Amino acid sequence: MKRVFYCASLAIIAMMSSCNRTNPFLTEWDTPYGIPPFDKIKISDYIPAVKAGIEQQDAEIETITSNPEAPTFENTILPLELSGSILSKVEGVLYNVAETDRSDALDAVVEESIPLFSDHEANISFNKALYERIAAIYNGDQSALTREQQMVLKKHYESFEREGIGLPEEKQARLREINAEIAAKTQKIGNNILAESNAFKEKFGFSVSAYPEKMTTTEDRELRKAYNEAYTTRGHNGNENDNALLVIEVLRLRQEKAKLLGFGNSAAYTLDNKMAKTPATVDNFLRGIMQASTAKAREEIVDMQKIMDEDIAAGKLPAGSKIEQWDWWYYAEKVRKAKFDLDDEEVRPYFQMDSVRKGVFLAANKLYGVQMEELNGVPAYNPDCVQTYKVMDADGGLLGIFTTDYLPRDSKRGGAWMNNVREQYFDADGNEVRPIIVNVGNLSEYMNVDDVQTVFHEFGHALHGLLTKCHYASVSGTAVTRDFVEMFSQFNENWAFQPELLCCYANNAEGETIPASLVEKINNSLKFNQGFMTTELCAASLLDLKWHELADIPEDITTREQATAFIDAFEAKLAAEVGLNPEITYRYRTTYFNHIFSSGYNTGYYGYLWSEVLDKDAFSLFEASADGPFDLALAKKFKETFLERGGSEDPMTLYVEFAGREPDSEAFLRGRGLR
Repeated sequence: MKRVFYCASLAIIAMMSSCNRTNPFLTEWDTPYGIPPFDKIKISDYIPAVKAGIEQQDAEIETITSNPEAPTFENTILPLELSGSILSKVEGVLYNVAETDRSDALDAVVEESIPLFSDHEANISFNKALYERIAAIYNGDQSALTREQQMVLKKHYESFEREGIGLPEEKQARLREINAEIAAKTQKIGNNILAESNAFKEKFGFSVSAYPEKMTTTEDRELRKAYNEAYTTRGHNGNENDNALLVIEVLRLRQEKAKLLGFGNSAAYTLDNKMAKTPATVDNFLRGIMQASTAKAREEIVDMQKIMDEDIAAGKLPAGSKIEQWDWWYYAEKVRKAKFDLDDEEVRPYFQMDSVRKGVFLAANKLYGVQMEELNGVPAYNPDCVQTYKVMDADGGLLGIFTTDYLPRDSKRGGAWMNNVREQYFDADGNEVRPIIVNVGNLSEYMNVDDVQTVFHEFGHALHGLLTKCHYASVSGTAVTRDFVEMFSQFNENWAFQPELLCCYANNAEGETIPASLVEKINNSLKFNQGFMTTELCAASLLDLKWHELADIPEDITTREQATAFIDAFEAKLAAEVGLNPEITYRYRTTYFNHIFSSGYNTGYYGYLWSEVLDKDAFSLFEASADGPFDLALAKKFKETFLERGGSEDPMTLYVEFAGREPDSEAFLRGRGLR
């Protein structure tokens, strides 16, 4: 069946041409491998393309719903999967560039596009005729469908159920308003966090991504305290970038949405279609980890206090000084040097950015036969910072296009992430479209151990997107549940410091390979400070869960001051309840928790730890293998079971298929040094 294309005579033609040029989003991209023509796209192209894309997809859906034939996968689900090609192109470019090279003009485009997208998505979600065709297929005989087709059908059917197709019209109208308000407010929260991060850099001379390094190396305790205060109060300063009232408003809206849809709270709604299923399951999971991690952190505090006591005895600190939040990184590094004789400055010369990139490519080649070829002269959204690669399988077949953008800049939001500019799928003529994947970071040119792990982590996501062999975009690659998707990124971290790999990529400027003694120190230190690392991560996961478990937020919270007081009290009460060590705070406090208030991870931050149970248990099979971490037969099974199949099967079914059993959390606890 061929894709249905629609062209409204005058409306779209008018939008396609302006000043004798054609809007690039409304044409086929005659570029190498279909890479977006970034050099030809103008700010003024986005909104006309969004509007044209909406018209196109509306017409395509009208064709589906007006079909007089009985609904089938081929005449309903397939054309729905293939609909919206213009919008896919716009979204793949716009949201990637908006996160990496923001500007006031681009912010204005995003703000204008949000209600357009929100209204369009609602029109689809509340299209009763479309739903009835999908429901007829779902409730009918599915025996002729492949398992992947069944999962695609299930995903579409459940999305209608979850987005309120069964609600009366007045409640659907309110749900439209809620979704639009959430989209606008979460975008504003993200912009505020970026502005606060830039203000932090302007004040102190280094970016928030360099905060751990500065806290590790700054001897002046009062300066560390100032850094800590500024870092942990972003979005919480009573200025134009304050997020306190905004996050309260978003939480209220999410609660209202959940209740409209028949759930007791937002957490219950979000988790209903995840692996964990219920807030109680997540709560029990996190509290078990929290108990082990806080106990380990107390042991770490004892070691740090001994060194602080030496500084007190030497007259560097006042008598009675105790480890505080702003002391942790500094004294943890001193303990690490004492215990493992490992210094970041000794490590960095061997992990120059190009070398680390070579390392992730080598690991993928050894494990999965992946080959990388750098492409020069192809379009890039930031040619000064971006490097692009053609990705091939062992036989030279195209797997996709991969782009790296690792260095920090003021226009880029903090953190590291993977984006799909284009998904993998098969078109209506049976031709495979391969993905375009981006890895973004805010990393040092010469990396420490954490930076190296970040590069391997994000490339794990990239491999999940690049190696997929699905037929439908809605289940290909990383289109899996939030508490499953991080398994593959974290799994890839396990190879970062394998001696067999390090000897091939970790070289200094003189070409000298990293010494075996330093490799041993690195690997011996990997479980160091995990009480702290696990506690702050687990505490943030609980903060996310508990905010979204609230059934109600007091209606009398209407000002920034009231919101700030409520947030502070909530965080303090939860910290006491879960036994958060006073020397540690949440990895992300509420007002700068970008994951859950701007990046779609609401009630999903626990997924990093949940996925790590799967990752560490899967890696334990490699550890137990006679061939070790580079057991090629086991790597092939991992690739074919997980990386190629995306969301085309239930996650636990895939895991049992790979391991022969359900996951055991002991490998996770051992991996973090909590056992």
